[in-house]
Amino acid sequence: MPGTRPKVANLLGLAVLGLLQERPMHPHAMAATLRERGLDRSFKLTTGSLYDTVRALERAGWIAARETTRSGGRPQRTVYAHTPLGHREFIRWLDELLRTPAEEFPRFLSAVTYLGALGPEGAAAALGERAERLRALIGDAGQGHASVLAGGTVPRLFVLEAEYALHMYEAELAWVERVIGEIADGTLAWPRVEPDGAGG
Repeated sequence: MPGTRPKVANLLGLAVLGLLQERPMHPHAMAATLRERGLDRSFKLTTGSLYDTVRALERAGWIAARETTRSGGRPQRTVYAHTPLGHREFIRWLDELLRTPAEEFPRFLSAVTYLGALGPEGAAAALGERAERLRALIGDAGQGHASVLAGGTVPRLFVLEAEYALHMYEAELAWVERVIGEIADGTLAWPRVEPDGAGG
C-alpha cells in the first residue's frame, strides 16, 4: 500500500535500536559496543550488514541522524538517535519477540534428524567432537560474561542474552552427552541397515 512504512525485520535492527535506547551513537561505536558485550554472537555482525541495517532503519523513519562528528584525522561519523516512531516500533517489536515463540530451523536440529545415517560409531564420534566444542564455547562465554559484569560498567540486565546463550550451550551439551551415553550402552536402538542391493 502506498505510504506504508517498510517493516525492518533484520534482528540486527533490534540490536541497533536497543543500543540507541542507551544513548545516540554512530555505527562504529555500535559495532564496538556489540563486540565488547559479546553480542556479535547473538547477531550476525559485519561492517556491511551494520551499515545496511542503519540505512534501512533510517529509511523506515525509525532512526534519524542527530549530528556529524569528526575526531582528529578520522572520517566524519554520523550519530543516530531514535525517532518517536522508532521508539514505539522498538517496544512493539521487542514485546512481540518476547511473547511469541517462533519456529526456528537451526542447522544442528536438521542434522540430528538424520543422525542414524552415520551409524552408532560415526554418530558417537560426531557428537563427541560437538561436545568438546560446546565445552570450549561454554568456557569462553562464561569468561566473557563474567569479565563484562566484573567491570561494573554494564548492568546484568543489559547482558542477559549472553547469560541465556550460556545456558543454552549447557543444555545442549547435557543432551549431547546423554545421547552419547545411550549410544555407548546400547539403550538408543539403532535400526539394522541392509547392504545395498539386498532383497533383490
